[in-house]
Amino acid sequence: MKRLIVLLSTLLLPLLAGCAHNYYNIPQTTVTEKVRVLGVVPIILDEESDIAFPQREDLLPLLVTMNRSYERNLVRLIKETDTFYTVTLLDEDPKQLFSQLFLRRERRDDASVQYNKYFWKEEVLADLLKKHHLDAVMLVVVSGITKPDRVYSSNLLEYLSTDYNFLVMTAQILDGSGVLLWEYPNFRQHSVSYKSLLNLQYPDFDEAKHNQSPKVIVKFKSLDGIRRALEKRRLDWLRRETPDADLYTTQFEEMADKLELDRENKPKQPAAAEQAK
Repeated sequence: MKRLIVLLSTLLLPLLAGCAHNYYNIPQTTVTEKVRVLGVVPIILDEESDIAFPQREDLLPLLVTMNRSYERNLVRLIKETDTFYTVTLLDEDPKQLFSQLFLRRERRDDASVQYNKYFWKEEVLADLLKKHHLDAVMLVVVSGITKPDRVYSSNLLEYLSTDYNFLVMTAQILDGSGVLLWEYPNFRQHSVSYKSLLNLQYPDFDEAKHNQSPKVIVKFKSLDGIRRALEKRRLDWLRRETPDADLYTTQFEEMADKLELDRENKPKQPAAAEQAK
């Protein structure tokens, strides 16, 4: 029995060691020392990105409203990781700040993941951190991108692989020198997982069937349909609605998971703070 336990321990040791992860671009110990106060900019909407929706003038205000409605949930989830001493939502106008910070946007295809990557003006970024007394700032952007995907019919018997117009969410954490400390989507892992926020289009299989046509037309969802999708709440195990919007929460949880430090690298709470809990 002892030999069996030793053998199992030997086999499992590499797997247990592999549980440690670092999704930051710097060592986790450096994160603990360098980034104690994190500021989160209200979620930015890149209005000039590839959002091909026909009623853009109606969709853009809706997306701004959705961002404002749910961004505090992201701040809450980041706080719950205990990665930083302080996490605060900055009192800034995201549209105005984006116009000041924005340097350029690059459409990227990394590890077969297509997304928009953003680059920022270092001087403006440094001034923002000084203004709010931050060690680092998190910039989250919702943008549009057209990319290939496979969408199935409701009965899962048919699918159409083509280009669709998506809303995607990306995020970066940078310090006052413009150094990229962390990003989402995150490529510091063997298997990259990245879900789009929402597909704005769908293939109309029913219309093709009713018209006996071999060609399936791709259509844009209605504005009300997009609103309902973004507002849809998660259900608990009793199938009751929770306060969490499903699509946004999925993105936020992915970010929070990759922001969390390994236990041994988490910052120690001051004694006063421990007693106050």
